Amino acid sequence: VDVISKSKRTKVTKTKAIRASITPGTVLILVSGKFAGKRVIALKNLPSGLIAVSGPFGLNGVPLKRVNQAYVIATSTKVAGVEGIAGDDVNDDFFKRPEGSKNKPSGDFFEKQDDAAKVLDPARIAAQKAVDAKLTPLIEKVPHLRDYMRSIFTLRKGQF
Repeated sequence: VDVISKSKRTKVTKTKAIRASITPGTVLILVSGKFAGKRVIALKNLPSGLIAVSGPFGLNGVPLKRVNQAYVIATSTKVAGVEGIAGDDVNDDFFKRPEGSKNKPSGDFFEKQDDAAKVLDPARIAAQKAVDAKLTPLIEKVPHLRDYMRSIFTLRKGQF
């Protein structure tokens, strides 16, 4: 009787390649989440396969965040000079949640939780202001781009 031995396979996680249409400076439309329908500018591709994007926050309220490419629509609109705006400090570790932010189970369901205000990391606030300061003049150079970035993308019944 032949004994069939199963070979051990090691699973290697590979990051998905970023679509060719998504490059730094491309205007993207967010499809899902809190900012669905908002237009953002792709800043850089992160090593995890996600994309660092910003609204900029001062223009349409979308903060510096990372997004999966499956949840964006790439437009043909590009903003020149965006390469390098995000900097080396904006990486996957930059977007991780701080320690102690996990939900802790409470004894009583209706027990009032201590409503501590969400405190943002000062480094994220500083990075957002720096990115906004560099992005806003680039947007102002392109005619009508400021209004385009502020408008929300929607589809109505029968459009597509």
